[in-house]
Amino acid sequence: MKNKLKVVIALALIVSTTTFAQKKQIKTAESTINWTGKKVTGSHTGTLNLSQGFLTFEGNNITGGEFTVDMTSLTVTDLKPEEGKEKLEGHLNSKDFFGVEKHKTAKLVIKKALKLETGYSIYSELTIKGKTQPLRFSLSINKGTATAKLKVDRTKYGIKYGSGSFFDNLGDKAINDEFELAVNLKM
Repeated sequence: MKNKLKVVIALALIVSTTTFAQKKQIKTAESTINWTGKKVTGSHTGTLNLSQGFLTFEGNNITGGEFTVDMTSLTVTDLKPEEGKEKLEGHLNSKDFFGVEKHKTAKLVIKKALKLETGYSIYSELTIKGKTQPLRFSLSINKGTATAKLKVDRTKYGIKYGSGSFFDNLGDKAINDEFELAVNLKM
Protein backbone atom coordinates (compact mmCIF):
# COMPACT_ATOMS: atom_id res chain seq x y z
CA MET A 1 0.00 0.00 0.00
CA LYS A 2 2.87 2.39 0.84
CA ASN A 3 4.43 1.81 -2.59
CA LYS A 4 1.14 2.62 -4.37
CA LEU A 5 0.82 5.82 -2.33
CA LYS A 6 4.39 6.82 -3.25
CA VAL A 7 3.66 6.22 -6.96
CA VAL A 8 0.46 8.30 -6.81
CA ILE A 9 2.29 11.16 -5.03
CA ALA A 10 5.17 11.02 -7.56
CA LEU A 11 2.72 11.15 -10.50
CA ALA A 12 0.86 14.06 -8.91
CA LEU A 13 4.14 15.98 -8.53
CA ILE A 14 5.12 15.31 -12.13
CA VAL A 15 1.73 16.44 -13.44
CA SER A 16 1.68 19.56 -11.24
CA THR A 17 5.16 20.67 -12.38
CA THR A 18 4.67 19.87 -16.07
CA THR A 19 3.88 22.92 -18.21
CA PHE A 20 1.44 22.32 -21.03
CA ALA A 21 1.44 24.28 -24.27
CA GLN A 22 -1.59 26.49 -24.70
CA LYS A 23 -2.77 28.02 -27.99
CA LYS A 24 -4.21 31.52 -27.80
CA GLN A 25 -6.23 32.35 -30.88
CA ILE A 26 -5.85 35.85 -32.29
CA LYS A 27 -9.01 37.93 -32.65
CA THR A 28 -8.55 38.72 -36.32
CA ALA A 29 -11.34 41.31 -36.53
CA GLU A 30 -9.72 43.34 -33.73
CA SER A 31 -6.12 42.97 -34.95
CA THR A 32 -4.36 45.29 -37.39
CA ILE A 33 -1.49 45.11 -39.86
CA ASN A 34 -0.31 48.47 -41.22
CA TRP A 35 2.31 48.61 -43.95
CA THR A 36 4.65 51.35 -45.15
CA GLY A 37 6.55 51.25 -48.43
CA LYS A 38 9.14 53.90 -49.10
CA LYS A 39 10.63 55.30 -52.27
CA VAL A 40 13.07 58.08 -53.11
CA THR A 41 10.30 60.66 -53.45
CA GLY A 42 8.16 59.66 -50.46
CA SER A 43 6.17 56.73 -49.13
CA HIS A 44 2.82 54.98 -49.20
CA THR A 45 0.86 53.36 -46.40
CA GLY A 46 -1.90 50.83 -46.17
CA THR A 47 -3.41 47.88 -44.36
CA LEU A 48 -3.69 44.11 -44.62
CA ASN A 49 -6.07 41.76 -42.82
CA LEU A 50 -5.15 38.72 -40.80
CA SER A 51 -7.12 35.61 -41.88
CA GLN A 52 -6.17 33.54 -38.86
CA GLY A 53 -3.49 33.23 -36.24
CA PHE A 54 -2.45 31.93 -32.87
CA LEU A 55 0.38 32.18 -30.38
CA THR A 56 1.53 29.13 -28.43
CA PHE A 57 2.50 29.60 -24.79
CA GLU A 58 4.08 27.41 -22.16
CA GLY A 59 3.16 29.11 -18.94
CA ASN A 60 3.61 32.83 -19.65
CA ASN A 61 6.25 32.36 -22.34
CA ILE A 62 5.71 32.31 -26.10
CA THR A 63 7.01 29.13 -27.71
CA GLY A 64 5.51 29.39 -31.20
CA GLY A 65 2.76 30.72 -33.38
CA GLU A 66 1.40 30.86 -36.88
CA PHE A 67 -0.33 33.63 -38.84
CA THR A 68 -1.99 33.80 -42.25
CA VAL A 69 -2.41 37.17 -43.96
CA ASP A 70 -5.14 37.71 -46.57
CA MET A 71 -3.17 39.37 -49.38
CA THR A 72 -6.40 40.11 -51.28
CA SER A 73 -7.22 42.61 -48.50
CA LEU A 74 -4.26 44.86 -49.39
CA THR A 75 -5.45 48.46 -49.22
CA VAL A 76 -3.70 51.80 -49.76
CA THR A 77 -4.66 54.34 -47.08
CA ASP A 78 -2.65 57.46 -47.99
CA LEU A 79 -4.30 58.11 -51.36
CA LYS A 80 -7.84 58.98 -52.40
CA PRO A 81 -9.43 57.49 -55.55
CA GLU A 82 -8.74 60.65 -57.57
CA GLU A 83 -5.08 60.52 -56.45
CA GLY A 84 -4.45 57.03 -57.87
CA LYS A 85 -5.49 54.79 -54.94
CA GLU A 86 -6.97 52.03 -57.16
CA LYS A 87 -4.08 52.23 -59.62
CA LEU A 88 -1.49 51.68 -56.85
CA GLU A 89 -3.56 48.89 -55.26
CA GLY A 90 -3.79 47.19 -58.67
CA HIS A 91 -0.05 47.49 -59.21
CA LEU A 92 0.77 46.12 -55.73
CA ASN A 93 -1.57 43.17 -56.41
CA SER A 94 0.05 42.48 -59.81
CA LYS A 95 2.93 40.13 -60.65
CA ASP A 96 5.33 43.09 -60.34
CA PHE A 97 4.77 42.97 -56.58
CA PHE A 98 2.69 40.41 -54.63
CA GLY A 99 1.01 38.44 -57.45
CA VAL A 100 -2.19 38.20 -55.42
CA GLU A 101 -4.17 36.39 -58.14
CA LYS A 102 -1.89 33.37 -57.68
CA HIS A 103 -0.69 34.00 -54.08
CA LYS A 104 -3.75 34.94 -52.04
CA THR A 105 -2.07 34.51 -48.65
CA ALA A 106 1.23 35.11 -46.89
CA LYS A 107 2.23 33.11 -43.84
CA LEU A 108 4.48 33.67 -40.82
CA VAL A 109 5.52 30.78 -38.57
CA ILE A 110 7.33 31.40 -35.26
CA LYS A 111 10.13 28.86 -34.91
CA LYS A 112 11.70 30.15 -31.69
CA ALA A 113 11.04 32.91 -29.16
CA LEU A 114 13.69 34.16 -26.74
CA LYS A 115 12.37 35.94 -23.65
CA LEU A 116 13.97 39.35 -23.09
CA GLU A 117 13.47 42.00 -20.41
CA THR A 118 11.08 43.96 -22.61
CA GLY A 119 9.45 41.20 -24.67
CA TYR A 120 10.71 38.57 -27.06
CA SER A 121 13.19 38.14 -29.86
CA ILE A 122 11.26 36.14 -32.46
CA TYR A 123 12.87 33.83 -34.99
CA SER A 124 10.38 33.02 -37.72
CA GLU A 125 9.87 32.03 -41.32
CA LEU A 126 7.85 34.29 -43.61
CA THR A 127 6.35 33.01 -46.85
CA ILE A 128 5.41 35.50 -49.57
CA LYS A 129 4.70 34.51 -53.20
CA GLY A 130 5.54 30.90 -52.35
CA LYS A 131 9.07 31.77 -51.17
CA THR A 132 10.02 31.20 -47.51
CA GLN A 133 12.77 33.19 -45.80
CA PRO A 134 13.90 33.56 -42.17
CA LEU A 135 12.78 36.75 -40.42
CA ARG A 136 13.81 38.00 -36.99
CA PHE A 137 11.93 40.72 -35.09
CA SER A 138 10.98 41.91 -31.60
CA LEU A 139 7.55 41.34 -30.10
CA SER A 140 6.03 42.64 -26.89
CA ILE A 141 2.88 41.64 -25.04
CA ASN A 142 0.84 43.88 -22.79
CA LYS A 143 -2.67 43.16 -21.45
CA GLY A 144 -3.77 40.75 -24.17
CA THR A 145 -2.16 42.64 -27.05
CA ALA A 146 0.97 41.56 -28.90
CA THR A 147 2.76 44.23 -30.94
CA ALA A 148 5.64 44.01 -33.39
CA LYS A 149 7.37 46.09 -36.03
CA LEU A 150 8.88 44.08 -38.86
CA LYS A 151 11.14 45.07 -41.74
CA VAL A 152 10.82 42.79 -44.75
CA ASP A 153 13.24 42.76 -47.69
CA ARG A 154 10.87 42.20 -50.60
CA THR A 155 13.67 41.19 -52.96
CA LYS A 156 14.19 37.96 -50.98
CA TYR A 157 10.70 36.97 -52.17
CA GLY A 158 11.36 37.74 -55.84
CA ILE A 159 9.79 41.23 -55.72
CA LYS A 160 12.38 43.26 -57.60
CA TYR A 161 10.26 45.91 -59.36
CA GLY A 162 11.86 49.35 -58.98
CA SER A 163 14.69 48.03 -56.81
CA GLY A 164 17.95 49.97 -57.05
CA SER A 165 19.71 46.75 -55.99
CA PHE A 166 18.77 45.15 -59.32
CA PHE A 167 18.20 47.99 -61.79
CA ASP A 168 20.40 50.93 -62.75
CA ASN A 169 19.34 54.46 -63.64
CA LEU A 170 16.03 54.44 -61.72
CA GLY A 171 16.69 57.90 -60.35
CA ASP A 172 13.73 59.15 -58.33
CA LYS A 173 11.67 56.09 -59.44
CA ALA A 174 13.63 53.76 -57.11
CA ILE A 175 11.61 51.94 -54.44
CA ASN A 176 13.23 50.78 -51.19
CA ASP A 177 13.84 47.05 -50.94
CA GLU A 178 12.44 46.93 -47.40
CA PHE A 179 8.86 47.58 -46.42
CA GLU A 180 7.67 47.91 -42.84
CA LEU A 181 4.83 46.21 -41.02
CA ALA A 182 3.34 47.46 -37.75
CA VAL A 183 1.35 44.56 -36.26
CA ASN A 184 -1.13 44.79 -33.39
CA LEU A 185 -2.62 41.42 -32.38
CA LYS A 186 -5.53 41.06 -29.94
CA MET A 187 -5.80 37.80 -28.02
